[in-house]
Parts: sequence; C-alpha cells; structure tokens
Amino acid sequence: MAPARQQPSPQFSKDEKVLCFHMDMLYEAKIMDVQPGDKPGDGFRYKVHYKGWKNTWDDWVLADRIRPFDDEHKELAAQLHAQLKHSLQKNAKQPKKNLRNGGDSARGSEERGSAAAQGGRGGRRGKDWELEQEDAFHSKPMINIPVPDHVQAMLVDDWENITKNNQLVPLPHPKPVNVILEDYLAFERPHREEGSASMDILEEVVAGLREYFEKALSRILLYRFERHQYMEIRKLWDTNTEENAQYKNVCDVYGAEHLARLIVSLPDLLAQTNMDQQSVSRLREEIGKFTVWLARNCETYFVKEYETPSQEYIDKARSF
Repeated sequence: MAPARQQPSPQFSKDEKVLCFHMDMLYEAKIMDVQPGDKPGDGFRYKVHYKGWKNTWDDWVLADRIRPFDDEHKELAAQLHAQLKHSLQKNAKQPKKNLRNGGDSARGSEERGSAAAQGGRGGRRGKDWELEQEDAFHSKPMINIPVPDHVQAMLVDDWENITKNNQLVPLPHPKPVNVILEDYLAFERPHREEGSASMDILEEVVAGLREYFEKALSRILLYRFERHQYMEIRKLWDTNTEENAQYKNVCDVYGAEHLARLIVSLPDLLAQTNMDQQSVSRLREEIGKFTVWLARNCETYFVKEYETPSQEYIDKARSF
C-alpha cells in the first residue's frame, strides 16, 4: 500500500508576530489561530489580530495576505504608510479636479505643463464626455507606489544636474537597466519557491518593468536637454554592427537614473489600465520591494558623476 501523502505544514505558526495586509496597507499583527483552508487549494487560513486594533477587527486570511516580520517587510510597511500620509496631505491641499494633472516627475512640469492649454474649446457633449471620462478615471484603484527617501533624493539631484547644471548621465551606462533587473531577480529568486505563484508574479513584474521602460523612455522619461543625446545614442542599437551587438535597445544603454524616473511615473501609467484592486495591491508590493532593494544599492547602480557636454552639444540641445 502506498504511503499516505504527508500534510504540508503551515507557513506561519500560532502566536507568531507577522505583517498582514489590510486593504493596501501592511500592519503588524499576531497569528491567533491556524486552520486548514476552506478550499483544497487554499492551504491554511490564519486568524490574525492587528496590533493596537480592537478584537472586532480580527480576521481570517490566507497566506498571501501575510508577510514575515523581518527588516525587509518592515521597511516596506513603513514606505506604504509614509506614501499614504503624503497622499492624504497632498489631496487635502489640492482640489479634486487637479488630481488628473498630477505627476511626481519633474519632466511633467518642464515639458507637459502646457498640455491642458492645448485642448481647445469643445461643445457641451464633448465636455460631458470628458467629465464622464474623469469620473471613470477617479473610480479606478489608486496606485501609490512607495519610493524610498534616498531614491527621491537621487531624483532631485538628477533633475538639478540636467535642468540647472546642463549635465548628462554618461551613456552607455556602466550598469544598464537589464543588468539591474537581472541582479534583482538573482537576489529575489532564492526567497521564492520555484514554480510558485509568487515566483511567477516576480518574473511578470520584472518583465513588465522592462517593457514599460522600453516604451516610455523616449516618450516621457527624457528631459528636453537629453533628447539630442538620445538621438545620438540610439545609433548603438539602430546600426546593426558587430561592435554594437551588445546594445539591443534602451535597456542596454540607460540605467538607474532613468529607471527611477519610470518608477515615479508608474502611478499615472498604471492608472490607465484595467487592473482590479487585488492586482494593484500585489503590484505595488512587488515594485515597493524592488525600490527598497534599489535604494539599498544606490552606490552600485547610480553613476557617481554626471558628464558636462561640449558647448556645441549645449547649443544643439537648446534648439532641439
């Protein structure tokens, strides 16, 4: 007779301190009880008590809502709470009608500030349609991606170096986007079970970041001063020579500076998709973990010095 299949053990144990998602936020919690899930594929379900909350908020959740109480996830929780606080403060100061024009990217104020003035006048039906579109836009799940303070500081320096000091990120980048994403996969894969849903989500998110970067770079991730550099550097992948074989697209040439610009632009980009709240929450967690990792490795992936171009380049860039 074949031996009975061994019952898998629960991922978390009773009385264990954990972090647990409630809506979009991670809160400190304690496992009060563990029971088999209601459905065969559910594994185990866990009764959690959120620290500082009344017992009426105790909840039965599956493992995908729970995260280990470790430094990495505590930092992610702190980033999510800081992002929520910032969002609430921003919304309190800003009329709702301006939310659609929001955007953390400095390129928005530099290059898209006049976009609203270009719409022209429309008839009543056109305006009604615009209002319906805006209502639909605001009814979509909010996608607030936590960005560590260190990365935000790097973005401010990046903006100043380019728009104020007339400097450029040296290209091709010594640590291009493809290298960064592969390094992150190598770091994160050992923490995921091979073939699991968590591993699939990780690989999908990294592939999505790569694709968004390829599509977005020339459209929204460049300052005006960098456009002439882009027109010159794209010859690396446009010309099919043996010397340039390693440069297949922008992900092989641009690096962390432009990738960080994409991350702060993602809320606006993802708001145009039809993702449900659960998908938004999971995506935000994955990208949040990536930005925490990137912040910890800033010295490895961000260039230490920007280059000063020739006066000829500056003249061309200003007339571009």
